Amino acid sequence: MLRDLEQYLTCPHCALGLALDPAGRTLRCPGGHAFDVARQGYVSLLPAGANPGTGDTVEMVAARADFLAAGHYAPISRALAETAAEEPGTRLVADLGAGTGHYLAGVLDALPEAVGAALDLSKFALRRAAKAHPRAGAVVCDAWRPLPLADGCADLVLNVFAPRNGPEIQRVLRPGGRLLVVTPTTRHLRELVGALGLLAVDEEKERRIEEKLGPWLTAEGRREVEFELRLGHRDAAAVVGMGPNAWHTDGGALARGLAELPDPVAVTGSVRIGVYRR
Repeated sequence: MLRDLEQYLTCPHCALGLALDPAGRTLRCPGGHAFDVARQGYVSLLPAGANPGTGDTVEMVAARADFLAAGHYAPISRALAETAAEEPGTRLVADLGAGTGHYLAGVLDALPEAVGAALDLSKFALRRAAKAHPRAGAVVCDAWRPLPLADGCADLVLNVFAPRNGPEIQRVLRPGGRLLVVTPTTRHLRELVGALGLLAVDEEKERRIEEKLGPWLTAEGRREVEFELRLGHRDAAAVVGMGPNAWHTDGGALARGLAELPDPVAVTGSVRIGVYRR
């Protein structure tokens, strides 16, 4: 669906607008830069020097796709879509750190007039995001560099378990536009954190987010979503392997730790949805 997004996209080299050729295979800017659309449907708008090696791996993406498809995080998806739909008239939803596009798809279902831009550093994730929803397009970019979106073009920005670049989020949001930030609370997956030696959520996380976003956006409220998960060992391994713990967890140690847990194991899901406005 890059055809619906082209009016919002900008060249990562010169920041001029982009347009698809009639065949829908290449995006070009007036400055002569061109970007081919991959056969899987996404386009890379990474600037020169960007390092895509820090994006999610094939294994991480596969684990996330399986886990989310099983419906374990459905309460998060529902709450995010409900919050997004509180304000009608949304035209463009930009999902920063979209991964497979799972959450963006749920929001677009709740906003039938909107189109979505799935933005992520991982081409492996965006191969799936390009097919996540008929009104979503997928763009490879780096959240810590200027985003390939026009100034003030987005009515809504989503940020689910992903990096937050306050200045760029403010720039691409229209005046009055909203940012929805989903972050784990200290109770999220606590039963697995202790048993498997996973990374714990910083108790100061909420304060640090406020400090980083505060200069650019106004906090309007927050909503907490807490629920119980019953995870078989395979799904428990997937929730470990789909996020930051994948970079720090030894496979053998994980298997030994899981073997000592009940099957299935009861696990707490707990997140906070923060609402910010430009």
